Amino acid sequence: MKAAFYESLGAARDVLQVAELPDPQPAAGEVRVRLAWSGVNPSDVKSRMGLRSKQMPFPRVIPHSDGSGVIDAVGAGVPKERLGQRVWLWNAAWGRPHGTACELVCLPHEQAVELPEQVEGEAGACLGIPALTALHAVLMDGGVAGKTVLVAGGAGAVGHYAVQMAGQLGAARVLASISTPEKAALAREAGADEVVFYKSEPLAERVLDLTKGMGVDRVIELDFAANSAADLQMVRTGGECVVYGSGSSTLELPFFPLISRNIQLKFFIVYNLARHDRERAVATLTRMLQRGVLKHNVAARLPLADIATAHEMVEGGRAVGNVVLKVG
Repeated sequence: MKAAFYESLGAARDVLQVAELPDPQPAAGEVRVRLAWSGVNPSDVKSRMGLRSKQMPFPRVIPHSDGSGVIDAVGAGVPKERLGQRVWLWNAAWGRPHGTACELVCLPHEQAVELPEQVEGEAGACLGIPALTALHAVLMDGGVAGKTVLVAGGAGAVGHYAVQMAGQLGAARVLASISTPEKAALAREAGADEVVFYKSEPLAERVLDLTKGMGVDRVIELDFAANSAADLQMVRTGGECVVYGSGSSTLELPFFPLISRNIQLKFFIVYNLARHDRERAVATLTRMLQRGVLKHNVAARLPLADIATAHEMVEGGRAVGNVVLKVG
């Protein structure tokens, strides 16, 4: 099979290579997927750069946790009926050396979820991290029904889904922070009732104005280090800030405003969802996909040979949406 991989950490063009590798065979309980698309996420870039660990986790890493394709072989104990099924994948590269930047991948059968026929394959490569992150941030701890929600980065890979999902799941009002008119249009198209230009407007003051001084019930936050001060101002008393990312590993927070206003801080990473949380998110996402109610913002489609360019696009924040690689 053709595969992209790295054997040392570093810059994309220095370490990523594409070559022929042996075809994998499914073990018991596994399926083999002939991939059509591979999704590139910030976590893939950070791992390759050595930002998460300075040591290679395996001698060779085929990156990317997200992808879509067709099951072409099954291991012992997996129903033969799964052969030929279109699927999308989650956690393909989490704790494993073999992700989706290749033509064939074997993984536990439950990590290959049936993809409805009406959903394009490149959209399927955006579901494992961006869509599930957005959906868990909306669903967790009672959900958002009847609540006012602010989605930070409402035009980004996760944020664009979160805006849609909050509206689909009953939010009374959805606000989004964005940086450009182009991104404002994307957020509004996704269902944002209001947008705030965080680079040119005072974010907290503008959100408080839009909520008549009450603040929002839930913030869905992609960079807590950058936005924590504003978040604590924008969240109403008793409200919550759901955090799935931070530009810095170190945080400093004022204790008294948090405790005096009963503000709840909640953190999660989509790779480590509890089983029942993932099952709920996957089931809810499947229903949304079957109903065709989600817009999928694929910003760039590149061939596998251009994986270094794809990583650079994600690393530099140049893509407004998801970046996927055509594999098959």
